[in-house]
Amino acid sequence: MATKTYLQAINDGLRQEMERDSNIILLGEDIGRFGGCFGVTQGLFDQFGEDRVKDTPITESAIIGAATGAAAAGLRPVAELMFVDFIGVAMDQLFNQAAKMHFMFGGKIKIPMVVRMPQGAGLGAAAQHSQSLEAWFMHVPGLKVVMPATPYDAKGLLISAIRDDNPVVFLEHKLLYGTTGEVPDDPYTIDFGKANICRKGENLTIVATSQMVLTALDAAEQLAKEGISCEVIDPRTISPLDMGTIIESVKKTHALLVVHEAVKIGGAGAEIAAQVAEEAFDYLDAPIVRVGAPFTPVPFSTPLEQAFIPNAGRIIEAVRKMRG
Repeated sequence: MATKTYLQAINDGLRQEMERDSNIILLGEDIGRFGGCFGVTQGLFDQFGEDRVKDTPITESAIIGAATGAAAAGLRPVAELMFVDFIGVAMDQLFNQAAKMHFMFGGKIKIPMVVRMPQGAGLGAAAQHSQSLEAWFMHVPGLKVVMPATPYDAKGLLISAIRDDNPVVFLEHKLLYGTTGEVPDDPYTIDFGKANICRKGENLTIVATSQMVLTALDAAEQLAKEGISCEVIDPRTISPLDMGTIIESVKKTHALLVVHEAVKIGGAGAEIAAQVAEEAFDYLDAPIVRVGAPFTPVPFSTPLEQAFIPNAGRIIEAVRKMRG
């Protein structure tokens, strides 16, 4: 397999699906000749033209509204917002319309749309361009929520998202765009709701999402030197959520640490912790612990931003405390 960046893997997935299905269109701000805010759509305008790669006004409500209408009418739009933070002005179109139309019309309509959004801190982009908001979308029935952590997962999950007949929120961490990994040249899919056991372990289960998967693997490598064997699980999708794999791991390790970059309060980690507590409490030898960001807007200051983002040191400290 070729080695590709996370960004290239997403670009590959978009291009190959557009070649396969002429009903797939892209829309968003500066995604045409400019190639997107982060360069993800580079080259697609030249190959497919303005009828299928559409630059939009700076109006997120119009982007998501147009994508919803296009999907209802039979196209398969992939909408891009420059930053997840901007979804606030289009939430009605997303959670009241796109997420609910299939149900409200008795299953007679499909909404096959993908909303791609970069999220996460680490670039000094300050409070309005650095948030991790996956818990917002996870809470809405009718939306599927995808958080790829590797180039391989990014391509496979994106192709699955485009082929899905339901609205999919596809969250790309900005710091992952330059990461590399082996990615097949040919198209492939990854099933939603199937977690990836990234590292086998015996003493403790770490469930991490998005960029925190890499951070958790770093921490697990360091903890192994202390004789602590951590199993690291990436859910890959948080709606649907593969609780079966997580619970089976906890039954083996008897301990659970959940890690995400989003603020700890009300995060996806709370739902994972609650379900494990409900279904596998008797297997736990220690309280479930969560590592997340503090309950504050993302700071602009570089030292403060680095203090905000969970790191391997915080994961290691949490594991040591759990083990007494």
